[in-house]
Parts: sequence; structure tokens; C-alpha cells
Amino acid sequence: MPNISRVTATLPVSTNYLVTLEDDLGHAWSADEPIDVGGANAAPDPTRLMLASLGACTAITLRMVAVRRQWPLADIHVTLELNPNGKPASGNDIVRRIRLEGELNEEQRAQLLKISNACPMHKLLTGEVRVDSSIA
Repeated sequence: MPNISRVTATLPVSTNYLVTLEDDLGHAWSADEPIDVGGANAAPDPTRLMLASLGACTAITLRMVAVRRQWPLADIHVTLELNPNGKPASGNDIVRRIRLEGELNEEQRAQLLKISNACPMHKLLTGEVRVDSSIA
């Protein structure tokens, strides 16, 4: 059987917009909405969670490659913004800025930038996605 990632989002009536998220590996976290749209701002909103997924995936992918190649990569900082110049006429724009620390040469830095575009979340967000929804 293929490795299937599964997340369950539960929103009890008593918590307004505070959603409890649980995955098939036993992790739990939350999502909420900002106060200005009726949430309690008790957790990141869904947009920030999506950006966080891309940032985490980018950093992890770069670390894995650097370790495998024994490159002197130290800290990795990934900053992401959704539509920083306003909502475009079509689609959305994610701006990702990657800061790499360590004694990397220019060729290694260029390779890591190229590799960042191959992280699984980047591929998911830039590829064709189908969502099959139903009411259970």
C-alpha cells in the first residue's frame, strides 16, 4: 500500500474557528482565524500553515541534500509571503526568500536554489492538484 498522508480537521461548535488538526502519525496542532475575521488568533490561519509547509519542506530538502553531499551548510532561513504586491488578476504569487548560512561556494548555493524548486511541497503547489470532496 502506498504511503498516504492523512490529516483530520475537527471544528467543534464550541470553538468558533479554532480547528484541531491531527495526522496519521499522531501529531496534533491547530488552525484559527485572525480576530478581525471572527477568530481568536489562537493559532496560524490556513494560509500561514500552507506557507509554513512550503518553508519547512524547503529547509528540510536543502538540509538532506547538503548532508548527503557533505556541504558546509549551517542554518537555513526560509521566508515566504503570499501575494506581497496584492492579489494578481489570476492565480497567486508566493515569494520565497532563502538565506543559507555556512561556507558554501557560489556553485553550491546555485545548486541548492535549484533543488529548492524540487522539494515535494513546491512540486505539489506548482503541479496539477485535484480535490475530490464529498459529504460523509
